[in-house]
Amino acid sequence: MSVATSHVETRPPVPPFTHETAELKVRLAEDGWNSRDPEKVALAYTPDSRWRNRAEFANGRPEIIAFLTRKWARELDYRLIKEVWAFGGNRIAVRFAYEWHDDSGNWFRSYGNENWEFDADGLIAPAARQHQRPAHRRGRSPVLVAAGSAPDDHPGLSDLRL
Repeated sequence: MSVATSHVETRPPVPPFTHETAELKVRLAEDGWNSRDPEKVALAYTPDSRWRNRAEFANGRPEIIAFLTRKWARELDYRLIKEVWAFGGNRIAVRFAYEWHDDSGNWFRSYGNENWEFDADGLIAPAARQHQRPAHRRGRSPVLVAAGSAPDDHPGLSDLRL
């Protein structure tokens, strides 16, 4: 399937996840990333996915492929380990560590976590991220900016659509 194709393929396992299917989904993602094949990795994400890696943004599969191509051109012998941290419904949280070296032989290790949300076809869907004008920022809510304990009836992140 070409990246430009509008056809969406199903990427089993699909939600809702069990412990076993969440572990399988994470292992498949780990294997894909360790292939260091940007087109293969991009196919695990919806065509409209949006990524942020530090100060760099990628919108859509073509930009994801370009990002990963640049990444793996400088991060040599990249090797990743992922594991399930938590799961429920159509979401999986993972912990990861990866190592790589530069062209001078200097080795690096990074750690982190990711929160994935999947569509019905088993593709990782984009996070609901959008630019906010100051008057529309949810952070202006006293719940998000006040110091100390929040009120017992404060809205959760899902309630705020975050």
